[in-house]
Amino acid sequence: MSWEAAEAAGGSSRVVPRRFELIVFDWDGTLFDSTALIVQCIQAAVRDVGAHPPSPERAAWVIGMGLAQALAHAAPEVPPERHGELVRRYQQHWFARQHEVTLFDGVVPMLHELRTRGHRLAVATGKSRRGLDAALQTVQLQGLFDASRTADETASKPHPQMLLELMEELQVEPQHTLMIGDTTHDLLLARNAGCAAVAVNYGAHAHEDLLAHEPLAVAHSVAELRQWLRAHA
Repeated sequence: MSWEAAEAAGGSSRVVPRRFELIVFDWDGTLFDSTALIVQCIQAAVRDVGAHPPSPERAAWVIGMGLAQALAHAAPEVPPERHGELVRRYQQHWFARQHEVTLFDGVVPMLHELRTRGHRLAVATGKSRRGLDAALQTVQLQGLFDASRTADETASKPHPQMLLELMEELQVEPQHTLMIGDTTHDLLLARNAGCAAVAVNYGAHAHEDLLAHEPLAVAHSVAELRQWLRAHA
């Protein structure tokens, strides 16, 4: 269902009894405005190892996967024996520039509202544990998330391991868990784990690609996502 259809069915401001106990967020492109920088770092890393950099569209498509898998997909001409170097070059570019990106406007108030309503919050991301922990150190995010999983400690999306581990840790059933993300990898992750999903189309993947996986809704902004959650979650 599109955001517009969901709004027509349910309204934008009505607060309903809690439907989902656990809400799991993707990070990059969903909470963190980092898509453009990730694309640039992928292109720079591929260029560093002497290959032709991928188009912005190809580089953006792999966001959400584990880093090694993402880079291999974005630059298939780079031989496997150079994948380690490719990963290191990406990490060097990213950690040198990560200070340039911030949370999307409205994310922190939305998360606080969800906590106030009694939802448990978690993160399932293709980032590394090092990268996620660095982002979570910001004062405004401390104490907001009950748990998190990264691709380097589980399996890359769309394998369901991230969500399965989060649900087991927090003792929440799939029917009471909602996944929110900006890529088809996130939506397939939710489906593979038996969970519902909502998409946002201000990140890495196109609106029509997200709709093809039949999320409960597609939100065009953090403000719309917050309204949908208030009315339907």
